[in-house]
Amino acid sequence: MTAAYYAAVDWGTTSFRLWIIAEDGAVLAERRSGEGMTTAAKTGFSTVLEAHLAAVAAPAHLPVIICGMAGAKQGWVEAGYLDTPAALSTIAAGAVAVPDIDRDIRILPGLAQRDPQHPDVMRGEETQLLGAATSLGDGRHLVCMPGTHSKWVRLEGGKVTGFSTFMTGELFDVISKHSILSHSIADAQVFSGEHPAFLAAVAAACANPALATNLTFGVRAGQLLHGATATDAKATLSGTLIGLEIAGALAAAGAVDSVCLVASGSLGALYRAALTSLNLSPRIVDADEAVRAGLSTAAQAIWPL
Repeated sequence: MTAAYYAAVDWGTTSFRLWIIAEDGAVLAERRSGEGMTTAAKTGFSTVLEAHLAAVAAPAHLPVIICGMAGAKQGWVEAGYLDTPAALSTIAAGAVAVPDIDRDIRILPGLAQRDPQHPDVMRGEETQLLGAATSLGDGRHLVCMPGTHSKWVRLEGGKVTGFSTFMTGELFDVISKHSILSHSIADAQVFSGEHPAFLAAVAAACANPALATNLTFGVRAGQLLHGATATDAKATLSGTLIGLEIAGALAAAGAVDSVCLVASGSLGALYRAALTSLNLSPRIVDADEAVRAGLSTAAQAIWPL
């Protein structure tokens, strides 16, 4: 049987993912739960981690590499930030050891952009970047990692030169639940990235980002005046917000050689459709594979075979 090499953990605010990785890189076991930082801060980070390790019969000596919110100020041990511009190769060296634990546990740092005009931070996404960068090569790349707070990273020669965060997912949730538009999309069904209203909204927002609030209210007006369905309205709101995000990210990045989308699931499909409709031809990297690859790169740097 292949021996376990290390445990890799992606610890988010509301989610926990663990993989037991073999010496040959194979995934020997996997655990997922809703025990993110918010829960673990009450239960105990060590308690949560050891319970999952015990559930897969992980060896007592097995080291653990962690990325994400376990390294936040409110997390297990604060791992701090590396300042941009930052080489991805320095992330592993910035890992912080968890003290007073009978196991070698390291938590990776986040990245900070300290420009007073454009301050920004990320924690967890830097590890996805580390994993995705191996497939990008040299040149200037713009990497999109969609989510509640989407990250768009400028990457050049393996170095993060800057990044921007867009609260698109959170804004969609707030607007769709707590604004006048909540009535317009209350009965909406699931839609795909090929929905005509979604693609039209992406194009309109990218072409006229200065009309953001007008385009958003158009969701309601379209129903009142043209009989748009609730699903049309939801697709329009989503497309408008994603289109505005893309317009802002492209403006901040300037000229790039490629656009890379690190994503998975239905949200990833929406971003892929949006980017493709704008003739950006994104390279696609699965988000789970990227974070595992990034954790693997860091683990091998810290505990070389």
